[in-house]
Amino acid sequence: MSNGSIARRYARAVMGIGVEDGTYEAVGRQIGALARAMKTSVELAETLSNPAFPRSDRRKVIQALLERIQAAKTVESFVLLLLDRERIAALPDISRELDRMIDERAGRVSAEVVSAQPLTDTQLGRLKGALEKLSGKQVQISKREDPSLLGGVVAKVGDIVYDGSLRTQLEQMRSSLVE
Repeated sequence: MSNGSIARRYARAVMGIGVEDGTYEAVGRQIGALARAMKTSVELAETLSNPAFPRSDRRKVIQALLERIQAAKTVESFVLLLLDRERIAALPDISRELDRMIDERAGRVSAEVVSAQPLTDTQLGRLKGALEKLSGKQVQISKREDPSLLGGVVAKVGDIVYDGSLRTQLEQMRSSLVE
């Protein structure tokens, strides 16, 4: 079974519990905090996922992390289950899938906006409004700059890419002139 399907299965299970309890957003935040800790500390990720370390020692490390973030009982049980089943390495993937499910349930979607130059607040607001109208959902924008675009904007909302970059427009013009 692939890591993606394992992550989806576990995310779906913990999401179901969170929905029943009405705590799915808090559960998502806490699991996300643990996943970020694993992503930022290679040593932590290796220690938790390496069966060469005694499970009791790995459990103590996880317990300390859970205590530090004041994790809910649901999150504690879930993470310890992952440890017992030697699936703790999948936590970052599970967190990503869980975030996607939470956003879907809340009517949110993430958008990555790439522009040649930094966007003003006014431009960003107009772009956000247009993307919300197109997607029918509340849009959360992450932005970055890429000077190779020359001008314009490329927005990726979910799996859909809206390419309004000058580079792409010039390439399309060149292709039509060559034909």
